[in-house]
Amino acid sequence: ATFPVPLNPFRNHVRRGSCWGRSQDLKIAAPASDSKRLGAAGAAMARQHARTLWYDRPKYVFMEFCVEDSTDVHVLIEDHRIVFSCKNADGVEFYNEIEFYAKVNCKDSQDKRFGRSITCFVRKWKEKVAWPRLTKEDIKPVWLCVDFDNWRDWEGDEEVELAQVDHYAELLEKVSTKRPPPAMDDLDFTTTVVSCSPAELQTEGSNGKKEVLSGFHVVLEDTLLFPEGGGQPDDRGTINDISVLRVTRRGAQADHFTQTPLTPGTEVQVRVDWERRFDHMQQHSGQHLITAVADHLFGLKTTSWELGRLRSVIELDSPSVTAEQVAAIEQSVNEKIRDRLPVYVRELSLDDPGVEQVRGRGLPDDHAGPIRVVTIKSVDSNMCCGTHVSNLSDLQVDLHEPFSCRCGAEDHVEAVKKLQNSSKLLQKNNLNLLRDLAVHIAHSLRNSPDWGGVVTLHRKEGDSEFMNIIANEIGSEETLLFLTVGEEKGAGLFLLAGPAEAVETLAPRVAEVLEGKGAGKKGRFQGKATKMSRRAEVQALLQDYVSTQSAEE
Repeated sequence: ATFPVPLNPFRNHVRRGSCWGRSQDLKIAAPASDSKRLGAAGAAMARQHARTLWYDRPKYVFMEFCVEDSTDVHVLIEDHRIVFSCKNADGVEFYNEIEFYAKVNCKDSQDKRFGRSITCFVRKWKEKVAWPRLTKEDIKPVWLCVDFDNWRDWEGDEEVELAQVDHYAELLEKVSTKRPPPAMDDLDFTTTVVSCSPAELQTEGSNGKKEVLSGFHVVLEDTLLFPEGGGQPDDRGTINDISVLRVTRRGAQADHFTQTPLTPGTEVQVRVDWERRFDHMQQHSGQHLITAVADHLFGLKTTSWELGRLRSVIELDSPSVTAEQVAAIEQSVNEKIRDRLPVYVRELSLDDPGVEQVRGRGLPDDHAGPIRVVTIKSVDSNMCCGTHVSNLSDLQVDLHEPFSCRCGAEDHVEAVKKLQNSSKLLQKNNLNLLRDLAVHIAHSLRNSPDWGGVVTLHRKEGDSEFMNIIANEIGSEETLLFLTVGEEKGAGLFLLAGPAEAVETLAPRVAEVLEGKGAGKKGRFQGKATKMSRRAEVQALLQDYVSTQSAEE
């Protein structure tokens, strides 16, 4: 990219930094002293319970509160309970309070907000002791369900559990509160006012409407504040404690918009909003690095980039970028950050032969003065007037999907919205069709001439809800119903329903034959199996039981 030459080389005093992707709305844990207040708030307001899934592991208990597009999320984890509250996109409030089955280690328990849910993993006080239920009391709220998709035998499972905990911990680390930028105590910039003229600034008000501010364009002899341009926003700061609301480039000078006039010839002190500046430095250096790596590895040229408030967008001249390419670029970028490569600035004259060896797309028509070149050691040299870190270690980047293909920003946003809407519609339609199919199957089974005794059904497609709809529609307490979904000879889900006494007797044996695990009560038992190939053995077991009961009668 090509940017206008600055009035002076901006100083980059940096020590440590933050990350490429900035934190968004989180985080969650209230101190123990807030528990009464949080509980009282839940009692005072009419709230719904969030649908909650849970599963047990040797060292942790995992919970997932299913609320899409959640806001105002609060999670309080204590030694014997968890209190959860939030709102969804429609403003509906949710509140769950769960007294745990056993004591937990609240200091080694964490939570993470996703787009569709909030996941918590809670460290058990006594490890390798199974929890038969999540709640202290032997109750089953309608909003609380076992997550059979993640329920499995403990044997040989510790490595999987630790990997899952590490994964969550890594996610939590990425969204941790952004650390403050390094100090700039050594910067004291003084200059002189050259001119001050009336001006107007168009801004967007709090109501979203355009507003016009009256003020002044102040030109300084030299400046510390970066004027907007080339994809990087301008700096903010003060001149003699007067706020600078915008900095723009006009030819070879920078206009500083203020709402208070300054007298030409006056000596003034300029201060920069360092937190904003340092963030822009990180984003801009990160863009240079990604652009250079993408070009070097795959010849993918950067056509434009934009430094945004929540994320930066790099546009590549390609109709698509494969997952393998993204992974390779990500790995190379992070390796260079870990190598702590220095970033330095040179100024070259127009006739310097070194100009031909740096990346750039030409100079603006009103360019004047030397050419500023930003170099990442052994990686890239690029014409640039922007602000940068002095070492890649100040980025601390962990990249995820940082690219967009060649299309306009507005088109890209619109395309993503359409895809999201289409995906939601397809999911809703598929779910409705699956429910309709379950009802149809239930009626077919009920009306079948083979009805009675033991009824079995297996489908490759389906889930726990699918099987429960069938069981609910049939509603018989006289027939043993054995339903399974999943691979013919691999893993899957199962449900056993029928007379409560029969289910209580047979369920452990069914789980053992299928090499699975589950839970249930009152005539229904469901779980996850690893050996669906042994369904015939289960059917024989059930038929033997029914035959024995009939003979005894």
